[in-house]
Amino acid sequence: MATRGNRRATVFARVASGTATLEPDPARPRGWTVAVDGVPQSFVDLDDPTFLAFEYVRRCAAVVRLCAPPGVPLEVLHLGGGGLTLPRWIAATRPGSAQTVVELDPLLLAVVAKHLPWPEEIRTEVGDARLFVDAAPAAGADVIVADVFQGAAMPASVAATAFARSAARVLRPGGVLIMNLTDVPPLSYSRIQAATLRAAFGDVALVAPPGILRGRKAGNVVLAATATPGGLPVSRLAAATMRDPEPARVWHGPELNAFLGGAKARLDGIS
Repeated sequence: MATRGNRRATVFARVASGTATLEPDPARPRGWTVAVDGVPQSFVDLDDPTFLAFEYVRRCAAVVRLCAPPGVPLEVLHLGGGGLTLPRWIAATRPGSAQTVVELDPLLLAVVAKHLPWPEEIRTEVGDARLFVDAAPAAGADVIVADVFQGAAMPASVAATAFARSAARVLRPGGVLIMNLTDVPPLSYSRIQAATLRAAFGDVALVAPPGILRGRKAGNVVLAATATPGGLPVSRLAAATMRDPEPARVWHGPELNAFLGGAKARLDGIS
């Protein structure tokens, strides 16, 4: 496949979770889309790790960017690897950050490492996200990013109050949990997940495009949570996400209360 003088072929590989493909991007000489069973997981530009193609990744990045002064190194735990797009972005924008990526699928990690190598300062672990968090030391992370999927759904083991409380224990004072999930109208799953985080955290916000919030389409919803009530930079996050090429809204406080509509936290544990 010719792309502006570069001849790159799509990479196919059997992984534990299905068939992974690395598809070259014709517009970016070293850009690749990572997909599993046809579902896009990540976009990686080896020349420019600050380029974030997927809108939900930009929303997660906005939370990270606003949770500490610019350039300050962070201790970050990533649950779910994919192409390691966000860890690469953090390594580029916050040099010296200590990052650990936990990925259940060792074959996926291997194919990404071979074709899309990441900076050596990013540490990877093969393991179960929930079990890793349960065993992690208290107050050891500034940020936890939960981007864990089985197919198109978040596994139950990271979707209940037990996981939320375990994540809260691992975060340092002022630390932030960022959770990416997918949902369909009428967003029942997002309501339950936001209520679940509220059972363990003092402040929770939801970030999503207007079309999703109005129940017109399916897509990604990002949740952010911190222990201290009023601890999230809601106004700055709202301004940042509205400036995005694909704008999103932030629901927090009374708006989030109305959205929840009495939804209850998910109380089940590991399954």
